[in-house]
Amino acid sequence: MKNIMMIGYGAMAKEVLSRLPEGVCVGWIVARAAHHAAINSAFDGKVQALTHPDHCTGQPDLVLECASQQAVAEFGEAVVKRGWSLAVISTGALADAALQLRLQQAGRQYQGRVIVLSGAVAGMDGLASAREGGLDSVTYQASKSPASWRGSLAEKLIDLDTVSEARVFFEGSAREAARLFPANANVAATIALNGLGMDATRVRLQVDPHTRRNTHRLQVCGSFGEFHIELSGNPLASNPKTSTLAALSAVQACRRLIDGGFIA
Repeated sequence: MKNIMMIGYGAMAKEVLSRLPEGVCVGWIVARAAHHAAINSAFDGKVQALTHPDHCTGQPDLVLECASQQAVAEFGEAVVKRGWSLAVISTGALADAALQLRLQQAGRQYQGRVIVLSGAVAGMDGLASAREGGLDSVTYQASKSPASWRGSLAEKLIDLDTVSEARVFFEGSAREAARLFPANANVAATIALNGLGMDATRVRLQVDPHTRRNTHRLQVCGSFGEFHIELSGNPLASNPKTSTLAALSAVQACRRLIDGGFIA
């Protein structure tokens, strides 16, 4: 049996926990103290509720972050310094160059590692392979419903209540997108980490009042040739800002624990 530590106890974390593969169980959940009673009740006291990974006295086979960019910044370095593997879904946190450097240095010094999950997008293996031959351009566009953009900076850039057709409201780098739209732009960061980097990856964010899905369009050109990917995914019913596929990528990370480990 493989034991994981979960960071977070929100909509995505609960979705992942409900889908854990046979042979994988959760031993620890890092969450705010206000959630501890609910965690103890849900798991009959068999799962340790923690406020920090350092309070864990065991040895998780994987630490799975399903919380937020803030959680990566707050807990990531502590996890890696214990020599553990940290699988990150909130990849936008790595748009902070200083944080990324600290995690890399901690990984080298303490033999821990950070695993960038593919999240809500497909084709990251192909993008990383294409990078080896040299990339000329990587462009990503996200198109989501008004509900998916509520509570974000988009509300100040466009009127989500009256928009009647698909409109692009942001164009910039992946670093800018991840910083300005932390709950929505993790895909941009994931693409950047597998491709041209945070500053050279171009991002366009769009609101579409005629869709209920989250659509991701990726265009890549390089010495290998070019490819185009379009993925239209369903958001989680419990959180329209989150794609179902993102939660499933975390489930797949758990499955790899029992299917021969991770491919670095």
